[in-house]
Amino acid sequence: MSDTAILLNTAIAVIAIVFLIVRLRMNPVVALVLGSCYLGLATGLGVEKTVKTISKGFGDVMADIGLLIAFGVLIGALLRDLGAIERLVDTLLRAAGPKRIPHAMALTIATFLQSIYLDVLLVITGPLAKGIASKLGRYGTARMATALAIGLECGIVFTIPGVGALALAALLDVPFGKYLLFGLVVVIPTVTIAIAVMNFLLTRGWWNPALDEEDVPRPAPTAAADGGKAEKADPLGPNTAAGGTMTAVEVKTRTQPSLLVLFSPLLASLLLIATGALAEVARWHNSLVELLSSPVVALLLGLVATCLLARRYLGQPRVDASLSRGMRDSGQILLLNGVGGCLAAVIAACGLGDILGDYFKTNTWAPLLLVWLVAAVLHVAVGSVTISAITAAGLLAPVAPTLGLDPVLIALAAGAGSLFFVHLTSNTFWLLQSLMGQTTRGTLKTCSVGVSVASVVAMGPILALSALL
Repeated sequence: MSDTAILLNTAIAVIAIVFLIVRLRMNPVVALVLGSCYLGLATGLGVEKTVKTISKGFGDVMADIGLLIAFGVLIGALLRDLGAIERLVDTLLRAAGPKRIPHAMALTIATFLQSIYLDVLLVITGPLAKGIASKLGRYGTARMATALAIGLECGIVFTIPGVGALALAALLDVPFGKYLLFGLVVVIPTVTIAIAVMNFLLTRGWWNPALDEEDVPRPAPTAAADGGKAEKADPLGPNTAAGGTMTAVEVKTRTQPSLLVLFSPLLASLLLIATGALAEVARWHNSLVELLSSPVVALLLGLVATCLLARRYLGQPRVDASLSRGMRDSGQILLLNGVGGCLAAVIAACGLGDILGDYFKTNTWAPLLLVWLVAAVLHVAVGSVTISAITAAGLLAPVAPTLGLDPVLIALAAGAGSLFFVHLTSNTFWLLQSLMGQTTRGTLKTCSVGVSVASVVAMGPILALSALL
């Protein structure tokens, strides 16, 4: 089949996926598999090879990240029911003070809390941020909403074990420890600079509380358009969801350890993964270090330790309930990431990688900017950070070896592009509007523009890293 025909059918497949998700509101998992099937059959792979390629692509990604996602979601579920997130936000407010709390909260969310599923994390932190906003003056709501949006979305694609970061690293064959280190190098300045830029704009007359804020927040939507399953905000607090979990008040009535103890298993897991990456760079080989720093083993140890803590302070029945909810939440996340591997495998099998590779090589003036643009266009079309990051990685995975660039740079650039213009089809958009008491106009400023600024700012450190690698 000619190169033109392959390109045309790929474009049709991507457009069809976007149409199915956006217009027909089909589940992204089903839409991505259908698009993969069409592309394989239309490019001459045949029925048998198409099915085998799709199955293998799904299995390969699940082998890389399936356990990591499951362990991360379970750790997040336990920390949620321990009331650790609320306590962490209170501590940040006392330590950073009102002036610096937006930066402190966004950086903490973006770098440290990515084991917690986005919708759950937003439902927990949104009411806390709303309470803090009332103490920050005229622009409090704008500053805190912007900080939440930037911290949450940047963390998904730049920080292991964020679901987007795991998918990007797996699809582009980037070691997870390496992605963790490089992602931190990108996400910290990105969040800091983007919030500073937005604070300048919002406090210079761009934010009008009379038009951009509401007195009565609207209910959050029930369907997640961002590739996940939204949870309704419980009026009694985020820890009173079905399943018999303990309320925040009940948790606080028991003697609890310090925050450092509660988060130490997760922190230790991330440090172990980073240690493995540093050992690999230094070419230091030690069998024990290699075992403990393996991401699967490191997160498993973190999960076991968190379970032991939770059992002591919540009791075994409530631990079982938390783990059951975490397992339910992880199902769609696992499927969505897996079908990204289906599309990537079919694209590689039909030869698109060689075609795109030649095109990218002839446009060497800015290959990383082209990667960013591909992901940005997909996100504007689909409206989901996670889906666009996964789809972009699937398109670019076969191209990576031909570009002469470190795959981690391609993954980070795709992640940055997938942040561009979070808009009305994103569940994060509507959750932020309702939880922070913003109008649609206000949310377009804090969420859509704020995360877009972060998307552009992120290319600065990524391009700087490309000059060093």
